[in-house]
Amino acid sequence: MKPLLPALAGVLTLVTPVLSWAQSSECAAPASVCFTGQGGAMELILSGMPAAVLVDGDADPAVRRVAADLARDLERVSGQDAVLATGKAGVEGPVVIVGVAGHAGMIDDLARAGLIDLSAIEGEWEAFSITVVDNPWPDVPAALVIAGSDRRGAVFGTYDLAEDIGVSPWHYFADVPVVQRDDVSITAGTRDDRPVVKYRGLFINDEDPALGSWAREKFGGVNADMYEHVFELLLRLKGNYIWPAMWGKSLYGDDPRSGQMADDMGIVVGMSHHEPLMRAHVEWERHGEGAWNYSTNPEGLQEFWREGMERAKDFDKVVTIGMRGDGDEAMSEDTAIDLLEQVVADQREIIADVTGEPASETPQVWALYKEVQDYYDQGMSVPDDVTLLFADDNWGQNRRLPTKDLDRTGGFGVYYHFDYVGAPRSYKWTNTNQIEKTWQQMDLAWRRGVEDVWIVNVGDIKPMEFPLDFFLTHAWDPEEMTPDAVASFPAEWAAETFGPAHAEAIGALVTRYSRYAARRKPELIDAGTWPIGTIQGNSLTRGELGMYLDQWQALVADMEAVKEVLDEDQLSAWYQLVEYPILSMANIYELYHAVAWNRALAAADDPRANYFADQAEAAFARDAALAEAYHLLEDGKWNHMMAQANIGFEDWRGPDQDMMPEVIRVAGDTPASVRFSGTVERADMLIDATDFDRAVPGGDLEWSAIANLGQFGSGAMIATPQGQPATTVEDGMRLEYDIDLESAGDIVVGVRLSPTLDTIGEEGVRLGISLDDGPVEVLNLDLIPHCCGPERQEQVDWDAAVRDNGFTLTAEFDDLSAGAHTIKLWRLDDNIVIEHLRIETK
Repeated sequence: MKPLLPALAGVLTLVTPVLSWAQSSECAAPASVCFTGQGGAMELILSGMPAAVLVDGDADPAVRRVAADLARDLERVSGQDAVLATGKAGVEGPVVIVGVAGHAGMIDDLARAGLIDLSAIEGEWEAFSITVVDNPWPDVPAALVIAGSDRRGAVFGTYDLAEDIGVSPWHYFADVPVVQRDDVSITAGTRDDRPVVKYRGLFINDEDPALGSWAREKFGGVNADMYEHVFELLLRLKGNYIWPAMWGKSLYGDDPRSGQMADDMGIVVGMSHHEPLMRAHVEWERHGEGAWNYSTNPEGLQEFWREGMERAKDFDKVVTIGMRGDGDEAMSEDTAIDLLEQVVADQREIIADVTGEPASETPQVWALYKEVQDYYDQGMSVPDDVTLLFADDNWGQNRRLPTKDLDRTGGFGVYYHFDYVGAPRSYKWTNTNQIEKTWQQMDLAWRRGVEDVWIVNVGDIKPMEFPLDFFLTHAWDPEEMTPDAVASFPAEWAAETFGPAHAEAIGALVTRYSRYAARRKPELIDAGTWPIGTIQGNSLTRGELGMYLDQWQALVADMEAVKEVLDEDQLSAWYQLVEYPILSMANIYELYHAVAWNRALAAADDPRANYFADQAEAAFARDAALAEAYHLLEDGKWNHMMAQANIGFEDWRGPDQDMMPEVIRVAGDTPASVRFSGTVERADMLIDATDFDRAVPGGDLEWSAIANLGQFGSGAMIATPQGQPATTVEDGMRLEYDIDLESAGDIVVGVRLSPTLDTIGEEGVRLGISLDDGPVEVLNLDLIPHCCGPERQEQVDWDAAVRDNGFTLTAEFDDLSAGAHTIKLWRLDDNIVIEHLRIETK
């Protein structure tokens, strides 16, 4: 039996993950990197001298390039040049051989001699095998063979090794330093790996004024010179698929080198959800003739699309089909399904004509974005080989997942968002994404059969480094990304980025930041967002906003303590990945806390208003100073990258530049300081969802606590495995919470849920609630995004749900006796995420 807890208690509770890298002994796994000098079968670096890198001279350009990158990476780690050769002649000492099985003479010779076994990767998609071979040739005591089942398999295996020896995928895009080592060895044996999701990628979007201005200054435009770094990052993260920047830009049209470079490096290029047949939207403005209307201008559009396919016909690609309105707008209200089916049929005829093969031989996606999903729901038919690309609601909640045609050859994908321009507010400035939320939604998608395309809108790439790293790691092997692995990920990421010494502390900082930042996106915060407290004569009491500010200030202090123990060469990456996000978001809370108190005190003609006016103006100036410090890093390498406006939003578009909130000054002397005498007490109470007394499973389902999911307490509760059909009360799956009421009366129980959506096309997601042995009441979370279902929009406020990143459903229980009672929450529908219970006496 437990008493009820004060509201917001436990918001600072952290679940310390058990780190897999700390559990396992170093150098234990086959063909793994060892820094201790013990148990190594092959010396990759010995006394500062790196092994040579060998690649066949006629290898695919992507393979030759990654071999050259490995030689550079070995140089970064060893401090000495690594030999890069296109044959074994004259090479002595240990070597690394990179190639594609069946297309690499040196590797194929070793396979024929029985020195390596490649059967585990034969015929697979992007698989790789890494094997240590003793004495493969005279004067070569050992070889490390990296064999790919195809060209990208060889690329991923090579970059996998590079990451293991200490070269971060973020060595360029976040200036993560490389630790130099005199000795690196590889253990004996073989290991192999391959991806689960076929196409895994990112979408650069909303890229002005930040990335666009940066690219124009540093590279002369969003061109091949810029994309070279982006493509390398994507491949090092084991991604293979990109939707290129499209705000007034064309990857193929702006720089003819970009398309060729993408293909040479092994990148699969697609176009966004509203850019059919490899044509960027801006190209219609530049070259299109007539209206973007298939009813009136089919010939003009067909010619435009044919030119796009002709230009990209020799490149590795996934072709977007279908059609939206001009400029990513909805099609007209009278758009008929049969017209869109004709669009798709004609587009596929163009694809077949240009490629000389059946259209089914060219990978295609049809993006079910916004109103396009309605066409799918209404029965629009597309060919079986086309991948159906579902979308979230632009705020991290999947709108729909597969319920039919589950065996279609084209399969399914999801288009997800870490960045967005649209209602209720655009959010472009900083990372406000929790990896735990991303995991919950993408694990759900995978378990529902989505394993052909995972692509995420990352805006400018920076500052989405952490969630992007997680997203692509998850996509590589969703089954391995268990709840425990999610909990361990921040510290493991920190260990790879900043070293193991402070990894747990850094991982905890990043996790706390993500939870606090996800409470509300900064573009949605102003002086009136949360209660600020009360004025009682000379006494001020802190409210909810003040408590949140305290959390941010405590996080800043903890961050600065870790910074003190870092090495000098880590501080640039630290500022980009940890310090700037924490300082800048804490400053937003300080700004609006000061503005709110300034206005409240000015209304009372209290001179303390002037103190808060000064604080607000200082915070506004500090926001610009923090961005300027970012832009000065690495001799100005990242100038413009933090140029997105983030203060002064009044509508979904936002201002072109930061706008200082209005403050009011009153007559009287400004005090040197202002003190708060306490915190406003709340009448209601909270129970953390993970603080249950009993978790009763049902069938093959069980309850799982997902650490750090949500904004309060230690995490949230979900039913696992996800993706399962509805259950009933008779199945008995429930959570039980024992409470003790001090007095008799009525209570209202609010169940705070993450704002998940109905992904199966019903009418919401349901949760049962009961008290003691009473009847079960069904609570329905029926959130309808702006994009669809206007007739149901007024039932539940989707705007409020995404603004608050949560929604509370309530149930009332009357005439209760004092003493012990039990609240029961019943699993009915999938995709319910329970964060906490709030109990209020009536």
